[in-house]
Amino acid sequence: MEDNNLLQCPNCGSHNFYIKYEATYIYSYNIDSDAPGLKNTEEFLPFMYDKREQKDAHQFLECKGCFMKFPVYLSQWNDKIGFNELQRALNNTNAII
Repeated sequence: MEDNNLLQCPNCGSHNFYIKYEATYIYSYNIDSDAPGLKNTEEFLPFMYDKREQKDAHQFLECKGCFMKFPVYLSQWNDKIGFNELQRALNNTNAII
């Protein structure tokens, strides 16, 4: 990325950001005679779930300077996503404080 194509926070002017994906899931474990979940036999391992349901998800840019969050939706990362698309998200007036 060239210097003249740095993202800029409209709140504090910072050029440093994270792209974050926040999701909420419900994990279900069948109760059986061995342990919680059909896949847990020796010890309980939370990632060995029997069912997972996504309940909510948010994608956003977060400024590392002032921690303001700017909603963005990226279905997949490809060569069409770049500076202009991300700066448009920063210029959107729906920032999450």
